[in-house]
Amino acid sequence: MSTSLNRRLTLESAERTPDGAGGFVEAWQALGTLWAHVEPRTGRLAGGGTGEVSVMRYRITVRGAPMGHSNRPKPGQRFVAQGRVFNIEAVSEDKARGLYLVCHCEEEVSP
Repeated sequence: MSTSLNRRLTLESAERTPDGAGGFVEAWQALGTLWAHVEPRTGRLAGGGTGEVSVMRYRITVRGAPMGHSNRPKPGQRFVAQGRVFNIEAVSEDKARGLYLVCHCEEEVSP
């Protein structure tokens, strides 16, 4: 791989716990820290429930990890770094040997 893994990101997963009133509360739990290469892709302005938001897509590359390992990102999880949140939408292996994983992510920011 010609790009360097030079960004430190925290991988998080949503955990649902009972709220005591028959519902659930969702909280994000850190699974670990990964070094990554973050590459911006496309962006657009979208209408949200509370107004317009800027939606930016990223290709985030991390080292490969075996299936089922806590450090292997999967859709529905997110990366967090310095107040920024990158929601993971899809994950694929970069090459056939699986040395790197490519995470297709989206970040929403209010303009």
